[in-house]
Order: sequence, then C-alpha cells, then structure tokens
Amino acid sequence: MSYQVRYTIEAKEDIERLYGFLLKRDIQAARRARVAIAKAMLFLEDFPFSCRKVSSGNPFLREMLIPFGSSGYVALFDIENKKLSPS
Repeated sequence: MSYQVRYTIEAKEDIERLYGFLLKRDIQAARRARVAIAKAMLFLEDFPFSCRKVSSGNPFLREMLIPFGSSGYVALFDIENKKLSPS
C-alpha cells in the first residue's frame, strides 16, 4: 500500500528556509540536503509505520530521522487513517 505525503505550509517554509540557509554557505551541501529530504519523503510513501512513534497516546504521530552530514534532520508527521469507499 502506498501513502500520499502532504506538506503543511509550515513544513514547506521550513524546507525553503533550510535550503536558503545552506545555499548561502555551500551550494553542494544545499543540493545534498534537498536530495536527502526527497529520498526520505519517498520512503514515507511506502513505509510510514516503520518510523518511531512520538507518543504512546497517538500511534499515528511519528518522526523520521533523516541522516545528513554529521547529524541530520527530524521530520515530524501524522499518518491519516482514511478509509477508502468501495468503487
């Protein structure tokens, strides 16, 4: 089963801010960060439940660690449980 990844406005703004920050300092690092984040989002489309739970109260609230450089990024996300209607 494949899932759709949707970004909040705040998430889009964070990614743009991050990219802009890196772009001013190191163009190659900015490109590598963009690729790392894009790969992580592709992974989420197929395996969102493989990421660790943020709290025990909400099993759909998860976080994904995105390796980058000597540290990385953390993507917080929520898995929506949409039931499909029969066709």
